[in-house]
Amino acid sequence: MSLADIRTDYQRASLSEDQVNADPLKQFSIWFQEALDSKVNEPNAMSLSTANANGRPSSRIVLIKDLDQRGITWFTHYASRKGEELAANPHAALLFFWPELERQVRIEGKVERVGDIDNDTYFNSRPLASRHGALASQQSKVIANRSLLEQRVEEIRVQHGEKVQRPDHWGGYRLVPDYFEFWQGRSSRLHDRIVFARNEHGVWERSRLQP
Repeated sequence: MSLADIRTDYQRASLSEDQVNADPLKQFSIWFQEALDSKVNEPNAMSLSTANANGRPSSRIVLIKDLDQRGITWFTHYASRKGEELAANPHAALLFFWPELERQVRIEGKVERVGDIDNDTYFNSRPLASRHGALASQQSKVIANRSLLEQRVEEIRVQHGEKVQRPDHWGGYRLVPDYFEFWQGRSSRLHDRIVFARNEHGVWERSRLQP
């Protein structure tokens, strides 16, 4: 079979304007809960796309760690590639894909750093080995081999034990959304696409996009 012959005909559900909540954050929460209830594989995984000051994009998978009316939060190393790009260009895009439900959600907006209290609370909730790793790794920087990384982790473990404080270079980002697209797969590629865009007055406006 050639790559051009690989396709899936989506037939599980539909999405109409009268089915979506007027608040896209609430609609996203509904879909996210349905993904959890359906036990899809890693429902909290999202593609995060950033761009540097010259507009060159990059994407990677990160995990959503909080969702409220302020936006969507994840945690990382501030000096990583994504951290450096967000410092230069604070706009980003998220993509959730739940193939078991034949759904995806695109979210765009401006990104801000999370405060120290929230950072400390989440950091202290992480497994001890992950906290050691956050201190040991200079994320996105070149290292000669894995042995050096493992040696550094062991040094951190011996030095800090269970008393690991959050390093200044590690913390959260929150994407404050101004755009949502809810995509429901349909047969014959005639997918449903319902979009919410925040206007200049901060009001969400809804529309349907052609597939």
